[in-house]
Amino acid sequence: MKLTKILTKKITSFWLLSLAAVAFVFLLCAFISVIQLTYVFQQQKVTQLETMLVEQGKLQQSSPLSTWLPPVLSAYGAVHFTLSQGDNVIYEYHPNEHYVTNSRLTRYQSKLENGQQILLIMPPPLTVNHLGWSELGILVIGFVAIGFFVRFGYAWYSRELDGIEQLALRSKLILEGDLVQAAQVPTNGKPRMINRAITKLLADLDDAHKERGRLDQFIRKDTFLDKQTQIGNSIFFQNRLDALSHNQKMIAHGVLMLIEFDDMDLVEEALGESGLKAMFTLTTEAITTILAQYEGSIFARRSYQQLVIVIPQLSLAEADQLAQRVLKTCLALPFYGLGNPDNFLHLGSAFFKAGDLQVQLIEEAEMALRAAQLQRVNNWFMYDKGAVDEEIAKGSVRWRSFLENALVSKRFFTLQQAVVDSDNNILHYEVFSRARDNQGNDVRATLFIPMANKCGLMPQIERQILEQVLFGLMVNNHATYCINLSLDTLVSRAFIRWIQSTLLEHRPLAARLIFEVSEDIVVKHQANPALVKALDMLKKMGAKLAVDHVGQHVVGTHYIQEHHFDLVKLHRSIVRQVHQRSENQLFIRSLIGGLYRAEVKVIAEGVECFEEWQTLKILGVSAAQGEYLDQITGSAS
Repeated sequence: MKLTKILTKKITSFWLLSLAAVAFVFLLCAFISVIQLTYVFQQQKVTQLETMLVEQGKLQQSSPLSTWLPPVLSAYGAVHFTLSQGDNVIYEYHPNEHYVTNSRLTRYQSKLENGQQILLIMPPPLTVNHLGWSELGILVIGFVAIGFFVRFGYAWYSRELDGIEQLALRSKLILEGDLVQAAQVPTNGKPRMINRAITKLLADLDDAHKERGRLDQFIRKDTFLDKQTQIGNSIFFQNRLDALSHNQKMIAHGVLMLIEFDDMDLVEEALGESGLKAMFTLTTEAITTILAQYEGSIFARRSYQQLVIVIPQLSLAEADQLAQRVLKTCLALPFYGLGNPDNFLHLGSAFFKAGDLQVQLIEEAEMALRAAQLQRVNNWFMYDKGAVDEEIAKGSVRWRSFLENALVSKRFFTLQQAVVDSDNNILHYEVFSRARDNQGNDVRATLFIPMANKCGLMPQIERQILEQVLFGLMVNNHATYCINLSLDTLVSRAFIRWIQSTLLEHRPLAARLIFEVSEDIVVKHQANPALVKALDMLKKMGAKLAVDHVGQHVVGTHYIQEHHFDLVKLHRSIVRQVHQRSENQLFIRSLIGGLYRAEVKVIAEGVECFEEWQTLKILGVSAAQGEYLDQITGSAS
């Protein structure tokens, strides 16, 4: 753009200089022509006087020169005249002796046919013939017309060159990867054909990107969604369950529910295949509506006649209420009168806590389902071992009191995990939060974050965490930290004002911050202007943006480039055992392929073994984090 502007200015300057030179030469020639014409007129007068003197000398009865010559000389404006014959002066005329000595006067000397000589001194023609108002008016009109046409020509020339500026601007934006802004640049400049061609190519490229996003979504749907119900399939369920466990042990408490339909053959015979599909559609829609209020819930089809629900961070009492609500909602649907209406639907639940084995959890849920089926009536059964952590038993009031006291006492602290590239070099550190109770015991984030969200305290907690991170940036001049922000924090006006003023005050620190947002938040709330404005503000301040939990839900990936994310973090359910799961590898290849030309790094979280890390590097993943890499770098803290 800078080079193009310089070239445009040079062309415009050359055009104006050339026009000015032509105008100057034209005016100079006109002025010289006027001067020359006045001298020609004066010379004609002198020639006429000579002719009159010769004719007067030929006449026999001529009047004396003193009678007719002075008025003629006065009319000519002569200041001196001498007519002589040899050394004898015949007639002399000099009304004012002062002018004779003036060097600027024009002198004419000539010899007549009769041998007489004349000397005529006259003022310069330009001093005699002054310009009148009419001549001045004509000159002014001429100069105004010239100025008008010059201005019109300059405006026309500038408009023509604006097209080149637009082409240069669009080209610059395309090279920088800002295709949306390049498409929004006005295209009314010339040459219009080139502008139209670029616009068409940008439109085709945008459509290709959207098509690639649709293809990615199709691949994910075909891999992880059940075709009949459009919810997660068994692969999706196993991936998500693996993400909630570590070494086959659950990392948080919650509930697992199995919903099974009996006599499905009778229902299909009565309703047909389309009717059976409609039944599953209504059922899944009703259950999805119920689960919408539970963050992080998993809903999938485990087998032909069995659905599964997993909800982490749910208390035992809430699990009982949910089971009753799900069963009541399903039985209220119109198609359950077919077959055996009183013994058609059963639900088995198993409550789990941190440390429970995954295999044991599924066995307990199946035992609860069989217990519900043995009752031979539409019913549900909860498998309860009676082992509930004291942390889980805390009510909402106790949690609010605990969190508010922790905020006042500043008992929230941070842990760090290194994110390393394919050469095992540390790129940045991800920050995890912990809380400390009155007895000095650490409280996991998986426990207090859901309760903090319910109590509306996440903006205050994350601000306190971020203050610790900013202090760490001031101490360590080289580290870069990644901080996860919740939806409540991003739409909080108080937090946004604080972070904006803080980053303005410490502008160099912004480049060493990465703000991480969950994919679920971006997809569900991308129409929220407060969220979009907050992300744009953080980006403009110089910080980087990351989206995590990518692959947790089956959604398109077009939002990554729309919101200009710098990092994409794969959900641990995609990373877990990736070397043994071709469908997960297919998703990762598709995702990286769609982001090939965008400056976006793909990062994997939850890497636990050498095989996973090697497979991810082969697939093209830029960096990763997890226990295996912590052991290699020795950077876990």
